[in-house]
Parts: sequence; C-alpha cells; structure tokens
Amino acid sequence: MDGSPEPRRSVFRDFHVAALWAGLTAFVWYAFGAIPLHLAVASQLGLNAAQSSSWIFVVWFSGAVASVALSLYYRQPNPITWTVPGLIYLGTLSGHFTFPEMVGASLMAGVVILILGLIGAGERIIAWLPLPIILGMFAGSILGYISRMVRATVDDIAVAGPTVLGYLIGKMINRQSVPPLGLAVLFGAAAIFLQQEGTPPPVTWVPPAHTVPAMSFTLSAFVAISLPLVVFAMGMGNVQGLGYLISQGYPVPVNAVSVTVGLTCIVNPLLGGHPGTVARTGAAILASLAILGTFQDALVKAFSGTLRFSALAAFAVAITPFNFLGINSAFWAIAGGLLAALLTERVELLTYWRKEEQAGG
Repeated sequence: MDGSPEPRRSVFRDFHVAALWAGLTAFVWYAFGAIPLHLAVASQLGLNAAQSSSWIFVVWFSGAVASVALSLYYRQPNPITWTVPGLIYLGTLSGHFTFPEMVGASLMAGVVILILGLIGAGERIIAWLPLPIILGMFAGSILGYISRMVRATVDDIAVAGPTVLGYLIGKMINRQSVPPLGLAVLFGAAAIFLQQEGTPPPVTWVPPAHTVPAMSFTLSAFVAISLPLVVFAMGMGNVQGLGYLISQGYPVPVNAVSVTVGLTCIVNPLLGGHPGTVARTGAAILASLAILGTFQDALVKAFSGTLRFSALAAFAVAITPFNFLGINSAFWAIAGGLLAALLTERVELLTYWRKEEQAGG
C-alpha cells in the first residue's frame, strides 16, 4: 500500500483548470469554515492575540509545507492539515487543564504519532479496517455537509441559487476545461456583487506572531489529552482521508504520510499548536473535485460489494452526531461497523483480512 513516487515529470503537465478550482475550493473550505472555529476555541481557552496568531500560523504553515512536499513527490493529493475534532476537544477542556498542560500533551501526542508512523502502524490500521466500513463511515460523516448545503440554498436562494445553477451548468457541459466548481464560484460571486453584500471591511496586514509557549507534562494530561489526540489523528483523520484516496485507486504511501503527520505534530506544539492529520474533506475535494460526487462515490463503493450490513451500521452511527468518552461518532462508527461484521458477516470479514494479508505478504 506504500506507493512509490511517480516518474519525474514537469509539474505543469499535472496542472489544469479543474485542478486549479479544486485547490481553490479546498482552500476556501478550510479557510472560511475552520479559522472562525479556531478563533472561537482560542478565545474559549483565554489565549491572547499573540498566542492565537502563533497557533494558527504554525498549524497552517506546517500543513502547507507537508502537503506540498508529499503531493509533489508522490504526484497525488495528500493534504495535511490540523485535526478539527482535536481542536473542538481541546475547547471542551477549558478550565480543566492549563494551556501549558495542553501544549505539553500535544507534544507527547506528536511523539506517539511519529513512533506509530515509523513502525508502520498507519499502514496496518488501514489494512485491518475493511474499506466498505471506512466508506460507510465516510459517507455518514459528510452527510451533514450535504444537508447544510441544501439548507443554505433554501435560506439564501438569491446567492445560493445562482451558485447551484452554475454548478449544474458545469455538469451539463461536462468538460474538464469548464469545471462545475469554477462556474459555481463565479456565479455565486456575481450574485453577491450584484447585491452589494460583499464589501469587505478594512483589513490591516501584519506578520503572524511567533511565541514559544510554556509546557507542562503530566500523566493526567497524557491520558486525557494526548491519547484522544492520537486517536483523532491516526484513527480518524488518516483512516478517513487515506481510506478515501485508496478507494479512488491511488497507491497511497501510508507509512510516509503517517511519518510526515507525526513530524508536523511535533513541530506544531513548539509554537503553541496542536497535532495535525490528513484532511478528510480536503482529500475528497482534491481527489474528486466536489463533495456531492464524493458522497455518491462513497455510497456506491460501500454498498455494492461485501460487508454491506457492516457498512450500513457504520453509516448509521456516523450520521448521528454525538460524543462518547470525548470521541465523536466517526470513531464509534468504525467500531460499530467492525462489531457488526464480527457478529453478522464474520466469514466475509475473515476473507477480507485474509486477502489483505496475502496482498501485504
């Protein structure tokens, strides 16, 4: 499963209009969806402007460097970002742990993630988890995005309507040089401009702050913070993002990506950041260009082969937003899918594992 780099060729041969819009869409998705959340959690933890700036800078910069390096070397989309569930989880710990304890726990989590990557645990996890269960969980996890898209269209038809129209026109034209996402963005921007709702407020550009935070290492923080962050990065982000790329036929270098994620997870806390992971939604957008196509493809591949009931169990758990023991439903969807497979589709599960073992051998 550890793919070799593609033969060296000019980067410009891989660049086309659809790739441009996929990259811009992934950027917009995280910049406008994740940064407000990041700022909210920083405020919840009582961080000052310099601490917040340093945190945001390091997790975005380390992820960008890692993503560019992996994508250029292996010629496939390997977006590395920071774990959103981990960020939300840190926000829930406000008042229970100090910020130095959280930073120290993040560094310990990074060391564990790097060790797991070096010993090949990432590849073993991916091989051990049946792809139909992963895709069932993946489809359930992004279903909320689909429903929010529909709700946003209904609530703001004046802007969302032209955006959807542009996307449908692009699908109808069906040419790589006219990507649906590109037309959707252009139509939406035109609608905003005509309504004069897009006048930006004054912005002052200053370099980001770089602050080295105090760190505190405690056993309680390791158990309550480090271990869940490891689960978020390895058991959720890598499984979801890399699992989807594998389902698309990419020879994903799982061990190399896992080690790279571990390195970013060690760098991030040095400036106050938290661990990174493979970008689940970013991988889907960059691999297939649109969230709707991603959702459709995940459903087809999850329910068209073996372990269909187990995939359904994973899907049902994943679409239900909840947290148990500080871990959200995506992780428990995988656990539920495996339990369903062991109880109701044991022969198919053992056959799947046997094939993976033979392929790995």
